[in-house]
Amino acid sequence: MKARKAVPALPRGFSFAATHCGIRKNKTRLDLGVIVAEGLVAAAGVFTTNQVKAAPVLLTRRHLAASRGRARALVVNSGNANCVTGPAGLSASRTTAAALARELGCPEREILVCSTGVIGVPLPADRIVLRLPALVRASAAAGKDFDEFARAIMTTDTRPKQAWASCRISGKTVRVAGCAKGAGMIHPRMATMLAFLVTDAGAEPGLLHGVLRNAVRGTFNAISVDGDTSTNDTVLLLASGASGAPALRPGSADARRFAQAIEEVCRSLALAIVSDGEGAGHLVEVEVRGAPSDRAAHRVAETIATSPLVKTALAGADPNWGRLLAAAGRAGVAFDLTRARVWLAGKLVCRRGAPVAFNEATLHRRMLEREVRLALDLGAGRGQARMWTSDLTAEYVRINASYRT
Repeated sequence: MKARKAVPALPRGFSFAATHCGIRKNKTRLDLGVIVAEGLVAAAGVFTTNQVKAAPVLLTRRHLAASRGRARALVVNSGNANCVTGPAGLSASRTTAAALARELGCPEREILVCSTGVIGVPLPADRIVLRLPALVRASAAAGKDFDEFARAIMTTDTRPKQAWASCRISGKTVRVAGCAKGAGMIHPRMATMLAFLVTDAGAEPGLLHGVLRNAVRGTFNAISVDGDTSTNDTVLLLASGASGAPALRPGSADARRFAQAIEEVCRSLALAIVSDGEGAGHLVEVEVRGAPSDRAAHRVAETIATSPLVKTALAGADPNWGRLLAAAGRAGVAFDLTRARVWLAGKLVCRRGAPVAFNEATLHRRMLEREVRLALDLGAGRGQARMWTSDLTAEYVRINASYRT
């Protein structure tokens, strides 16, 4: 058996557990996990902007509002999204929250609920409720349990996604740990994706929400696998304050260091999602600069990152750079083609709207590498943006053509 990598020290004040509860047919697959805080902790969340929102998204948003950004625990299941399931779906999420609240002796509003999996299938909440007592008793603040929690949230992921960071605040080490799931239905405006971050920093919910929102902007909202925005996307951040460091003050140097640690974890998880994109062979960075504004640059980068023609060329390591310019040209951003430049895998291939000679075979070999960088300078301003995407392969079609069957 292959040994797993050791997990760095986890933030204090939390325990983790996972089990199989019967939502998945495969009894070897974990499909239920919990994160339990030792006491009431500060919490913040960012959610999908899809108009079709799953029941757990609706309930968790209500609970965060009702508790004024406080939580005691979160519970998540995989294999069933509990989305478009009518009143019964919201009832299932409430039943789940109520059961966990009873186990912990806390109000229901302090329980956060998440689900991921197939849309339009009733969630068997009774199976979750049956397993929660043992799951809570088994929870532990150990690396193995955190690893199993990360595995319990997986759907079409081929591997768990975890990340860690730390910073020093007033002489104390503050830790951040995170895990995420996602491989398909990934696109900005929350990219299907769940991510959970825990920290032992001390912070008020308002500060946490601002830090999380800013971190998401350049990480989870800057990735795309297939251009589809999920109904269940949720990123939650819980802060226990158990590090012993003083509470963070808005605008302070300590708060900035903490924000950098949160963004570091979010970026690692976001790139892990794209790298594990369904059927993906390449992790692709798309950089756009020289745009009229940052917003315009993002629009161009997003158009390139989601272009089927660009993504299929990447799948074949084909240096067909004209597809990048064609995508940029339909992004709705004005620029002068005669000032544009394009790079593929570090090689300049277009300058002033005309081709630059290059060795096709050499560039093809560069594009066969796992990580590929595309860059476009529009020469129209100082705006810049960066996105990460994957290639589009026949394997992606196979996975999604038979997702339910």
